[in-house]
Amino acid sequence: MCVCVCVRERVCLNLANKRGLCIHEHKLKMRFHISRWACARYAGLRDIPATSHAFNDWNHCDLTPMADEVQEESNANGAVAGISRQNRLGPAIRTASLPELGPGGSWSTCILGAGKTPPSDVAHVQFRSRVAFKLVWVPPLFSTFVLVDDDGKLLAQGTPQEGSGLPSLRERKANYDAVTGGKYAVEAERISTAGHS
Repeated sequence: MCVCVCVRERVCLNLANKRGLCIHEHKLKMRFHISRWACARYAGLRDIPATSHAFNDWNHCDLTPMADEVQEESNANGAVAGISRQNRLGPAIRTASLPELGPGGSWSTCILGAGKTPPSDVAHVQFRSRVAFKLVWVPPLFSTFVLVDDDGKLLAQGTPQEGSGLPSLRERKANYDAVTGGKYAVEAERISTAGHS
């Protein structure tokens, strides 16, 4: 399903895999807006008004690098259930993507459908890409989050400061619910079982 591999995707995936723990050590226990933008910048996304949704609700929690040729995909065929058939993101992706990571673009895409096997979310279906990482909140307190790679392996975890602009508890719970039953929930469940949520 994920056929569009570009230089940017390789760079973003390498950065996420090599730097995941570095992000955790330096940023993921700070105020949430700092944690959020440390994550986004690592995979090539600018901090601009058009990206204020990134990691700030239950759904826009995938950091997706993609090839130039798929940026105009709009889900016109309805392949991503629950997503508009006019999900035209191309101009926003080009504006928000940091050029220093090479050709292609990055966007914070919707996780809706990520609990299925194989994943049926915007990254994998609409943009035929892998995620650099997915942010998943850890039950039952939803005060800690994990960053997992496209295979669901743990890259980092963080517990941002309370009162620092976290998404609402309802949003954080909905985020976890969206990945339940799939590979992206495994690390959050492991940490929850260990009592570190």
